[in-house]
Formats: sequence, C-alpha cells, structure tokens
Amino acid sequence: MRHELTGLYAITPEGDTKTLLKQCKAALAGGCRLLQYRDKISSPRDQLRRASLLRQLCDDYDGKLFINDNLELAATVTADGVHLGQSDTPLAQARRLLGPKSIIGITCHGSLALAQAANAGGADYLAFGRFFSSNTKPTAIAAELNVLTRARTQFDKPLVAIGGINLDNARQVISAGAHMIAICGALFEQANIEQTARQFCRLFELSTEHGISP
Repeated sequence: MRHELTGLYAITPEGDTKTLLKQCKAALAGGCRLLQYRDKISSPRDQLRRASLLRQLCDDYDGKLFINDNLELAATVTADGVHLGQSDTPLAQARRLLGPKSIIGITCHGSLALAQAANAGGADYLAFGRFFSSNTKPTAIAAELNVLTRARTQFDKPLVAIGGINLDNARQVISAGAHMIAICGALFEQANIEQTARQFCRLFELSTEHGISP
C-alpha cells in the first residue's frame, strides 16, 4: 500500500535561526516535504520563533512540519504532527491534546513489540533505528534491517528508518521496507543541501521504478 508519508524526512540540526531557515529552505527546494524541528537546547522563546518560521516555510513548499516531543509548541504553531520517543510524552496524552488529525510518530528502536504497542495505541507512523553508526545518537540501540521487512508485513503504517543513513547506504533501508528515511547530518552538513536533498529523493523514485513500493 502506498502511503502519503514517504520520502526524505529531514531532522533539523542545532544552530542559529538564520542558518536553520537557510538550510531548511534548501532541503525543501530539493524536494523534501517532511521536516522535523528538533531542538533540545534553545530557549522556549527561540523555539517558538523558529517553529513559527518553519511552519511558514513548510507551507510555502507544501511540506509537513513535525515537532520533536513538544506538544505545546506543536499546538501553538499548528504543526502537522509530533515525533515521540519511548521516554517522551505518552502517545495517548499527545492524541488527547493534539486531536485526531495530528500525525504522531513513535520511536520503536529495533523492536516489533514496541511497534505493536504504538500501532495499537494509534500511532500514525513507526520509526525504527539506528541502522548504522550515528553521530547524532551514537549510543542508540542498533536495529537489524530485517525489522523493516517484518514490520511491513505486520503493520499497515508508514515506516521510518533512522540512524546513520547517508547516500551510500540509504538504498538498503528503502529496499528493506522503509517508506521514509530520517536524515540530519548527511543532509544538513553537506556543502550543497538542495542537491543532496534531490539525490535522496531520487532514491525513492528509483525504488519505484525497480518495483519497490514506498
């Protein structure tokens, strides 16, 4: 089944507002339509300003904005959804606050049991990883590629692959079953972000051409 949520899912890096907006605009111009604002260090005031500007930017490119584990911020800027880790706000609480139309994604690491719980709880997408060495989360639990293949058969939900994915290994997780690939450093640390985004998006086009449905 083809899902609406597919393709490059960009996760924002830390940085100042001007740089962040420039980077995200380049990613969106390159074809990215899924953007997660993740910010664990800025003040609430700065987070609100940046999230509001990113909301406008995503609207300009017909993209979706997700907020990492900040329900109040997501509600304030009318984000399309939130991403929650296993130790973040409970799924049921997020759904009560954000409503039925909000897209809620859940980190499942490499566990089908966690995915089953998230699926039963009404999660809109399931995120697995890390699959490769990751500078963003070097201590994260490793996941096997076959968890994506098995999840495809068990859950009718979009699947996200995250953790150390780059242009050299992204085909592996797409072929294994990922509908989306979550990328941070391999996108935003590149000299030409727009071109890199286009290359990641092209991988999904090629997979469809070769009979792999995203």
